[in-house]
Amino acid sequence: MTEAAAKEFIWGTGRRKTAVARVRITPGSGTLLVNGRPFETFFPIEQQRLMAQAPLVVTSTLGKYDVWAQINGGGPLGQSGAMRLGVARALKAADPALEEALRASGFLTRDSRMVERKKYGQRKARRRFQFSKR
Repeated sequence: MTEAAAKEFIWGTGRRKTAVARVRITPGSGTLLVNGRPFETFFPIEQQRLMAQAPLVVTSTLGKYDVWAQINGGGPLGQSGAMRLGVARALKAADPALEEALRASGFLTRDSRMVERKKYGQRKARRRFQFSKR
């Protein structure tokens, strides 16, 4: 890859729970690849596909950009949420005029909720062991 071709990519990073998505977009025909696999096979559930490509749908850029995503960690739902944030950030970097639509839809806001850790002396994060008085 030449240096000029490498500069044409627009990057966006998305995180959700423990999933991290590095998203790269470039003007093209609308191809979506996730970890080198087709988008439909990586996200077989329609809800996850709709979530991941929602920023493209809202900004009417679904067939205008090729999207390549490298996703690590988390589960399918967290991965699709991470990809959504990464795509939204990349679209904002590609065309700052899209920021208003993306922000109004809530795609540029990082969901900071994480799983609460398990505490010692308890069964789960908040669930205690059963107490027996006698």
